[in-house]
Amino acid sequence: MKVICERAALLEAVNQVSSVVASRSPRPQLTCIKLSATKSNEGDELTLSGTDAEIALSVRIGRVDVVEEGSSLVPADKLRQIVSAEDNENTLTIETSADTTHIKGEDAHFTLHGFDPKDYPVIADYKTLAEGSPASAPAKTVYSTDAGILDSLITRTLFAAARENSRYAINGVLMVRDGKKLEMVATDGRRLAKSAVTIATSGDPAQCIIPSKALSMLQKLTGDENEPVHIAVTDNQAVFAFGDEPTDSRAVLTTNLVEGTFPPYEDVIPRDLDIKVTFNRDTLASAVKRAALLTNEESRGVRMAFTGSDKSLMLSSRAPEMGEATINVDLADYDGNDIEIGFNPAFITDALKVITDPQIMIELKAPNKPGLFKAGSDFMYVVMPVNLS
Repeated sequence: MKVICERAALLEAVNQVSSVVASRSPRPQLTCIKLSATKSNEGDELTLSGTDAEIALSVRIGRVDVVEEGSSLVPADKLRQIVSAEDNENTLTIETSADTTHIKGEDAHFTLHGFDPKDYPVIADYKTLAEGSPASAPAKTVYSTDAGILDSLITRTLFAAARENSRYAINGVLMVRDGKKLEMVATDGRRLAKSAVTIATSGDPAQCIIPSKALSMLQKLTGDENEPVHIAVTDNQAVFAFGDEPTDSRAVLTTNLVEGTFPPYEDVIPRDLDIKVTFNRDTLASAVKRAALLTNEESRGVRMAFTGSDKSLMLSSRAPEMGEATINVDLADYDGNDIEIGFNPAFITDALKVITDPQIMIELKAPNKPGLFKAGSDFMYVVMPVNLS
């Protein structure tokens, strides 16, 4: 293989693919990036692929000159360091001989010892997963949306997913497609975030749990919010192809699905809440941030005292041996009886960071019942209260 690459495009692709490569593995091939150079009537291409055996990513670069077709398997960390360090070069030449890869700049020559590309695991492409093969059934749902919509869904839910929880199913985000409705749901047992959008095409109901790592990787690929993303879901995998045509994509991410049953989230969303509070998002964010300054691990809650007569909220916090804080906020609107309730301020702040609407609503029932945060018609967030006594 011999290929001449634009360094900036190569570095971007290497950084993207490196993020899914295993940092350590009993199979040293999984710590590598596979480079594949091809020539065709449409033009020369270099494809970079990486996987940790759970998630796989392939990224294509079109701004290359393929002198000789072929492939190589190169240690990802050293490839990334070399391409990054050669910052005075506009182009780099990559040439392979057996299991050795040579990277050349104008005044530098690096030799990397890798592995036989034949020993690298086969990464299923979009067409195989979507249409099926002799060894596997076709996807149970196939649809498309815009990268910006996918990014918004992930942003508004991923923050609430569990981290290394023993209940493995909540370590990812539930993705549900039902007709033209696409929604994502995440929970860690103490809070739940749900975001929904409408997509262009209708289809049969299907749901799956996407690992958090895969969703974080997807967000790194959603640079152009109008770029189409083609999604196919099988019984145990999901594939996301970025580009106008799914079989001719700029980038393809494939991930194994999280096993297990997601909690019945609809049962968690409270109903018949009779206290409704309307806030300015930025005003509430500032108040909660300031009240949280005088909390600690033992007293993580912020008391929120709502008064209907003057449409006001008083936030208060206290931490032993530190002090107390009181912040007063005017409410945009208030409907219901007065109430005092405590919340973990970090949970509220997390939600306010991902809400773009200038106004939000909180619906409440009682001090020992969960609060329901709403923004527009497509985002809701359930938070369990904390005991302040």
